[in-house]
Amino acid sequence: MAILLSTKMSAMQDWRAALLALEPSLDIRLFPDAGAPEEIEAAVCWTAHDMAELRRYPNLKLIISMGAGVDHLLRPPGPPPGIPVARLVDRLLTSAMSEWVLLNVLRFHRQDQAYRAQQAARVWDELPAPATDATRIGILGLGALGSDAAAKLGALGFPVMGWSRREKTLPGVKGFHGAEGLDAMLAQSDFLVCLLPLTPETRGIINARTLALLPRGAFVLNAARGGHVVDSALLAALESGHVAAAALDVFEPEPLPAEHPYWAHPRVVMTPHAASITIPASVAPQVVENLRRVRQGAPLINLVDFSAGY
Repeated sequence: MAILLSTKMSAMQDWRAALLALEPSLDIRLFPDAGAPEEIEAAVCWTAHDMAELRRYPNLKLIISMGAGVDHLLRPPGPPPGIPVARLVDRLLTSAMSEWVLLNVLRFHRQDQAYRAQQAARVWDELPAPATDATRIGILGLGALGSDAAAKLGALGFPVMGWSRREKTLPGVKGFHGAEGLDAMLAQSDFLVCLLPLTPETRGIINARTLALLPRGAFVLNAARGGHVVDSALLAALESGHVAAAALDVFEPEPLPAEHPYWAHPRVVMTPHAASITIPASVAPQVVENLRRVRQGAPLINLVDFSAGY
């Protein structure tokens, strides 16, 4: 089985080495050097342009996304018809995302930006202490990422709520679901954390209407996809003070254009889609397992549900 590996050039060799360390017999081709198109039976890839490229391979049997999200692969033209797509669900990916969430919740909760400003001005002034047990956190999305972040925030003493499409029950998390549940959770969220998959239903979910439902002075964190946020609405909420600050890891488009207002906004903290980065050595076992399963005609793990969009 020949496998096409396609990602940014700086990561190609790390991915190749991680896969070969587990299965030395793999025939790995590094895009664009695919060789004979009919020899390619699986593709491990990241970028959306691969979906058009993959139509060149008549014997393709499996596509594996190099991350937890797959919305970028489902955009037109989408995967070749009938070809299954698997995504990655990984302990280190999940832990890294929770670290980013905790970092930014605590950054705002413990008034770090105000203290850094005081340090720069050489001002010695104790600010009022925050009450953790009265600071309510609402998480959009209770999949692997949201569930882990919820547990870790709860362990710090924050009251945690979570919203999902369908009803979910998690220990220590007050659950909400559906349209009415979304509005009810937003009205109680001093912090709003978005960890949703991007689908037609969730695109633009953080908009003027939903932001207005948050308590005044709330904080917004988005490490899911840039398409979840209507930028003009968030900027307006920041300017009015209704949203106190935002931490953003994802944008639309990426890279974020240099002239975008987020870059210089005093109450926006940015990272360059780096909240949770796939580590090839950690995810290689599930990639190799899916390659084995597709050879044997066995059920795949972490298979994408096209009807749900993730």
